[in-house]
Amino acid sequence: MFQRVPVDQPPAGEPERRGDERSEAARSGGSSTGERAVDPDPEVLAKPQRRRFSAEYRLRILKQTDACTKPGELGALLRREGLYSSLLTNWRRQRDHGALREMRGRRRGPKPRPVDPRVKQLEAENRRLQRKLQRAETIITLQKKVAEILGIPLNPLDTDESD
Repeated sequence: MFQRVPVDQPPAGEPERRGDERSEAARSGGSSTGERAVDPDPEVLAKPQRRRFSAEYRLRILKQTDACTKPGELGALLRREGLYSSLLTNWRRQRDHGALREMRGRRRGPKPRPVDPRVKQLEAENRRLQRKLQRAETIITLQKKVAEILGIPLNPLDTDESD
C-alpha cells in the first residue's frame, strides 16, 4: 500500500537537496533545476515618477478606441495599454478642443522670457556705478579722517537724502 522512504533520502524523482536548500520550488511550480529567477528590485523610489504620454500616443490610442465596436474590445485595449477610462475622457476633450494638436511641439513648464538687450546694458551700467560709488565713499571717509587728524572743522552737508 504505502512505501516507506527513509528520512535521509529524497523521494523518488526529486533531486537531492543540501541542508540549506528548501523544497518550495518543486511544490510551488518554480524551477527545480536550481536556477533562480531574478528577483525584482525592492528599492522604492522616494517620489514615484508620473507617466507622460506624447500627443502622438494619445491620438493613436483614441483612434484605436474609436475603432472598437465589439463588447469587451475597449476594456482589453485599456488593460493592454495600462490606461484608465478617465484618461480617454480627458484626451477626447483635449482632442475636441484642439489641445492635442497644439501640444505636439510644446514643452511643459514656464516659458523662457527673451531678455531685452537694453536690460543687459542697464545692469552693466548699474554695476559700473556701484563700483564708482564705493570708491567715492572710500575717498570721503579718508577725507573725514584727514580733517579730523589735522583739526579742520567740516561743515555739515545740507542733504535731502538720509543715510
